Amino acid sequence: MTRVTDDGGNDDGNGAGTHLTEDVADALLVLANVADGDLDTRVRVHGDDGSPLATLFAGINEMIEALRAERERGVAYQAELEDKLTTIERQRAAIRELSTPVMEVWEGVLCVPVVGIVDSARSSQMTDVLLQAIVDKRTRCAIIDITGIEVMDTRTVDHFIRMARAVRLLGAECVLTGVSPGIAHTMVSMGIDLTDVTTHRSLREALKTHVLARRGR
Repeated sequence: MTRVTDDGGNDDGNGAGTHLTEDVADALLVLANVADGDLDTRVRVHGDDGSPLATLFAGINEMIEALRAERERGVAYQAELEDKLTTIERQRAAIRELSTPVMEVWEGVLCVPVVGIVDSARSSQMTDVLLQAIVDKRTRCAIIDITGIEVMDTRTVDHFIRMARAVRLLGAECVLTGVSPGIAHTMVSMGIDLTDVTTHRSLREALKTHVLARRGR
């Protein structure tokens, strides 16, 4: 049976088959682009004739639109998460600075008051901050005040010994102050060698000995 086309010619049905093949090929190409991450492409839908193929193509477009919206939400969430992580890192940096305050009590003299528990992570951070401050301020003497520490074990003492040696490698003198009788007894019991570290009972005594006395005051 032969149909008459809009242009007056004859259509034996092959034209419709050709359009169908092209539409299916177009849909497959769109799906391939979606698989590659292109969510801006869409399947061509010729009108709204309610045919199964038109319904399928419309459904594919809705799926692509949903994927695009989900990706945009994911990008927004990722940006929000990165912003929160940046904020957390800034807060951590601020906390680290507060936990290791380096004060210049005199020209060329720094003081680091230590309070609380000193573990390996905090010891490393304290050492980094102190050494950088010594370099930046051209410090000649660094006083580490441990008045706020009541108990010290072998590992904690070792942290301070390493810190003192690192300070000496930069050409500065390291002074340990605030050594309580209990800590002194612990050090002696542990057999800790403090020959490389100058110690004083208080920060005041350290300032008198290493600052005022050396300046002739």
